[in-house]
Amino acid sequence: VAIKKIQLQGLRKNELKVNELMVMKVNRNANLVNYVDSYLVGEQLFLFMEYMDGGTLSNVISKTYLSEDEMAAISRE
Repeated sequence: VAIKKIQLQGLRKNELKVNELMVMKVNRNANLVNYVDSYLVGEQLFLFMEYMDGGTLSNVISKTYLSEDEMAAISRE
């Protein structure tokens, strides 16, 4: 598993994070990292997800140039 630690500050951000968590919790897909469990500890949310060997998509995107066709293929999958 992978653990994502989310700092909960600001009402609007909290709502967005809870919405994301609920979507992850009810949807399963072989092409997505799946939700395992979550725990609220004080002002921090610990989110347990399947481990993704290649790192996060945001890390890949920030360090790699993708053509429009490549972005479309990734989005489609």
